[in-house]
Amino acid sequence: MEESVVADFVGRLYTPDVDADEPVRGRVLLSQRRLVLATGQSRTTVPLARVFDVVVGTVPGDLRSFFSDSVTVAYDGDGTRRTALVEGEPDDMERFTRVLFKALLRDVTVTVRHPAKVGGRVTGASDHKARLSPSPERIEFVGCPEPFAVDLTTVIDYERTERTIGGSRHPALVFRHVPDTRTVTSIVTVPDARALNVLGRYIRLEYAEVREEVETLDPTEDELEVLVSIYSAGGEASVADVVTGDATRTSMILDSLRESGLVVDGDTGAALTRKGKMVVTRYLESVNA
Repeated sequence: MEESVVADFVGRLYTPDVDADEPVRGRVLLSQRRLVLATGQSRTTVPLARVFDVVVGTVPGDLRSFFSDSVTVAYDGDGTRRTALVEGEPDDMERFTRVLFKALLRDVTVTVRHPAKVGGRVTGASDHKARLSPSPERIEFVGCPEPFAVDLTTVIDYERTERTIGGSRHPALVFRHVPDTRTVTSIVTVPDARALNVLGRYIRLEYAEVREEVETLDPTEDELEVLVSIYSAGGEASVADVVTGDATRTSMILDSLRESGLVVDGDTGAALTRKGKMVVTRYLESVNA
């Protein structure tokens, strides 16, 4: 490979070129331009320009029993959609995942509107061109009048949509994140479906796992009322500000919410955690649907 290698490790592989019914041991090499998966009997080269999706941790049913810490790379193989699966040690896979996304998104130009909303208030912000610059656990938008970064651990909501720019329809991502106590909505319009898939997967790296935890929660009406009260107060409030009736009862509800990981003790009272904000967001969406 002429270009420099950014990841090189030994793992277990399954590609269209592997002549076996289960993964085999092989070497993984990644550069800024291509991914090479080599075993004793085969060699699969995937140009990164042909990668249209990356899935972390989810494996097709017939291979699920063979893989744990895994990454699935979907790519265009001369007009045919193909997939390659990679598994390795946790440290190797964490680094591989990060540098793979960084290589795929490096210098992709997008149109960004940030902040499109702060809380429920539309800001009137304009669209600007920006370049993507991923780094561990965050993504930066540079080359625009006011560069900014989004910490992936603060993302609480995400959806795909389409926007019209310059008379043409383009895929876009709308995501909400909480950099401090306020929920911020950002809109990123991307050049094509490939960029949409990859950027969406990257933004959801930290979000998806927490979302699964939130889906299993079933807060009571009293708990939701307290959560919404804290949310309406800006994400943190004293007990006196969230009393829904009996103060002792409210304190018991707050204790329950702490045990569920939905609130923590802040500087001035009870503060919503990321999971707490996601629960409130989901609840408000169901009410307004």
